[in-house]
Amino acid sequence: MREMSAPVGNPTRGTTGTNRLRRNDRWIAASEALRRASDPLVVDLGYGASGVTAFELATRLRRARADAEVLGLEIDPQRVATARAQLDELRAGRTPFAADLPVAFAHGGFEVPLGGGRRPSVIRAMNVLRQYDEADVHDAWQRVASRLAPGGMLVEGTCDEIGRIASWIDVTSQGQPVRFTISLRLAQLEHPGVVAERLPKALIHRNVPGERIHDLLSALDREWDRAAALSTFGPVQRWLAAVSALRAQGVPVQGAKHRWRLGELTVPWSAVAPVD
Repeated sequence: MREMSAPVGNPTRGTTGTNRLRRNDRWIAASEALRRASDPLVVDLGYGASGVTAFELATRLRRARADAEVLGLEIDPQRVATARAQLDELRAGRTPFAADLPVAFAHGGFEVPLGGGRRPSVIRAMNVLRQYDEADVHDAWQRVASRLAPGGMLVEGTCDEIGRIASWIDVTSQGQPVRFTISLRLAQLEHPGVVAERLPKALIHRNVPGERIHDLLSALDREWDRAAALSTFGPVQRWLAAVSALRAQGVPVQGAKHRWRLGELTVPWSAVAPVD
């Protein structure tokens, strides 16, 4: 694996928690970008102070593609050293993860350094762009996505510290955003609009009247309130009713109910794209 002396980007805060990215893991595992890839290599870009998110991602991807591999990339050399030490422990069988898990770690940033001409099918960049300006997002998408294989996908977004509130954007290998997804733990959820605090950088400052993302979250909160009577049957039924109501009103909700049951709501990027 080729090492880069001057990776592109800024270090993240490095906060990493066990199972923090579980919602995003299962999204990638179900994606066409992974399932149809000729080379199912997935990059965990900016994984943070611990390699655990890469281990968890590889474990979940293996169930969808037995030949899937994960490469964790970090701009901070010390974080790479820490993750490699954790990997040594894993290989020795001293962790809860399989000793043969197909994971590696390397020093790198938005340039996504890979050897042998390989191009990843998916690049995951969760909680990476939070410290950047909104104006920097498009260029970051373009640079990172250019490293993808044809038909590949960049998944860029944000989640809370314990992984109960998450949202992300799917970006094509041409650097074009195509889908926006929110994913919430439905148990004890007061309002879906809580995701406003964890929107991707491209949207977080746009949750104001007159913007599409504001319209979507307001409508979702409204339908969640209207479906309150279904709480008797559990939060999943209440969520299904709210999402179904949005679709009936013409909101271009994507996916099937088995995805909605996970607390997901996906719409085309055009349904939330900033108004300029």
